Amino acid sequence: MTMLCSADEGMWLFSNPPRKLLKERYNFEPTQEWLNHLQQSAVRFNSGGSGSFVSSKGLVMTNHHVGADTLAKLSSAEHDYLTDGFYARRHDEELPALDLELNVLESTEDVTDRVLAVVKPGMSGSESEKARRAVMNTIEKESLDKTDLRSDVVTLFQGGQYQLYRYKKYTDVRLVFAPDKEIAFFGGDPDNFEYPRWCLDVCFFRAYENGKPAEIKNYLPWSKQGAEENELVFVAGNPGKTDRLNTVAHLEFLRDRVFPSTLNTLRRREVLLSNFGDKSLENARRAEDELFGIQNSRKARAGGLAGLQNPAIMEAKIIAEKNFRDQIANDPKLKESSDVWQEIENAVHAWERMYVNHGLLERGAAFNSTLFSIARDLVRLADESEKPNAERLREYNESGLESLKQELFSEAPIYDDLETVKLSDSLAMYLEWVGARSQQEQANHPASDRAQADTSGWKLLNQVLDGKSPQERGADLISRTKLRDVAERKRLFEGGRAAIEASADPMIKLARLVDPRSRELRKSFEAEVEEPLRQGYAKISTAKFALDGASQYPDATFTLRLAFGTVNGYQQQGRPIPPWTEIGGLYTHAKAHGDVYPFKVPKLWVERKDQLDLETPFNFVCTADIIGGNSGSPVVNRKGEVVGLIFDGNIQSLVLDFAYNEEQARAVSVHSAGIIESLKKVYQADGLVKELAGEENR
Repeated sequence: MTMLCSADEGMWLFSNPPRKLLKERYNFEPTQEWLNHLQQSAVRFNSGGSGSFVSSKGLVMTNHHVGADTLAKLSSAEHDYLTDGFYARRHDEELPALDLELNVLESTEDVTDRVLAVVKPGMSGSESEKARRAVMNTIEKESLDKTDLRSDVVTLFQGGQYQLYRYKKYTDVRLVFAPDKEIAFFGGDPDNFEYPRWCLDVCFFRAYENGKPAEIKNYLPWSKQGAEENELVFVAGNPGKTDRLNTVAHLEFLRDRVFPSTLNTLRRREVLLSNFGDKSLENARRAEDELFGIQNSRKARAGGLAGLQNPAIMEAKIIAEKNFRDQIANDPKLKESSDVWQEIENAVHAWERMYVNHGLLERGAAFNSTLFSIARDLVRLADESEKPNAERLREYNESGLESLKQELFSEAPIYDDLETVKLSDSLAMYLEWVGARSQQEQANHPASDRAQADTSGWKLLNQVLDGKSPQERGADLISRTKLRDVAERKRLFEGGRAAIEASADPMIKLARLVDPRSRELRKSFEAEVEEPLRQGYAKISTAKFALDGASQYPDATFTLRLAFGTVNGYQQQGRPIPPWTEIGGLYTHAKAHGDVYPFKVPKLWVERKDQLDLETPFNFVCTADIIGGNSGSPVVNRKGEVVGLIFDGNIQSLVLDFAYNEEQARAVSVHSAGIIESLKKVYQADGLVKELAGEENR
């Protein structure tokens, strides 16, 4: 149960770096100046993923697949930037992103005592959740008013600590460079989460302020040599979510219920989007980015589930938990925490009881539609905006309102045909999960069963479908809603509750219909599941700190972390896997697969092959502890120079959600030398190359 570090394990807080480990293992002592510089060079993408400043003129480096959301939104039938790529040779050619927000962590502040103080003994789960939410909303609003920085209270150690994170926001962000998808995602889904790899998964944006490229003090210089074998390297990024602190009962629930259910939904949506894309080239373009995300998530969840189904991993968790519980039971000061495992197990049982309905309604699995999401936000904003800030749902408090409005009023294209098939299919899934019952069928139930019938969702389901099939209802909702018009969204937002209640828009009416039941489920989930889990894990964390000391790292929370490791290959099926690949291997790998998609070398790379140094390192692996969300993270050396760009983990790394193991698990990166060779020789992006070298500010 304890999280004592082995090898290069750890997603460390910048406020609590592993100084002792680095000194003992690598004889490296990062100065506070070194840490501050790396922290403020790192960038978080609100669309999911990480990045870094790499020039004084606001140039930001990330992955092509992190930038894909923006590339897809900027694309049209005439200009498919996601597939064909883009390069702006001058600032005035750079394309404004539609709704992208970049965050740079400026400072953190421990607010644990203030948050925990509001939860009093004897409070119900509902009361303690409400009190905790109120103080977190208040802290964020106070910080926003004082600093004008985005302010988020972040839960760490699953409730053991709370820290206030303050971010500088950049909302004027413009596309500078993206390669063609064939090279950015060479090998496609078959090679995803595999190694060796040959991908130029890189993308460059530029942050602007006051209409000009942002003047950046903290940015990462480029290494002339790049990553070398056995070299110590560091990763600064925003890993999304890990569950290493979870109890065995919690992990078993993820293994037996959550992951299989999630995989079934992902597989269903993957088939849906694939079939949609097969109908035309334009359909394929419209679905491409979302399909990639679904396929990526499906493969990641399958790998995570395989880890949970591995008896060796679970047995190690069981033994560690037993040892930890024995330590607590034998410590008079901690003995009172020995019942926490039962509290967590009770919360997991409560989760099981509401899992289907909560997932369908509150988490929105039944309404897979951008337009429905917009409708829900508008409906809830009308209600939440009338409440004091402290009483609002977390996602609608004042500190995050500007970011929410940027997404809500985005001019990103919404395609009716894609929306229709997605919503129709999710309504069909809703029907399958809950079961359709006509009003007459409900009436035929004995009186003692009618309450159960209502609870199971039959009545609401019938109201949602409105006497139509899922396909008819989905098509009707999408065809008649006006929410694709940003002006209409703004009108409803500005009109508040009166405008929402007066609206005849079918999507608004649907959101209003399901909101009461959805809120009930949310309230129950927060009171019976989230709050008991939070309090339970807080007790476990307190015991961990007492036994093992404070020098530990928390589970990932899509906040900035520092990881470290060395550039090293590994053994797989009795053969050595080298630490890096070379550009020349791209052509060999393509030939071995018939040079057909997704192993087709792009035309430009074929034409300019003779100009390339084929021995240039292209991709490499290291032992740094990463997970989803780290995509786009810079890899730097001891000097803080860029030597690579994280873009994936190998298949063996997918168990890192639950346990670290450096025997085969590796982080996969694009080599800095491969990036420069590609930009210079294939794309002839001389201005960008000079900017990265610090020789010229474009």
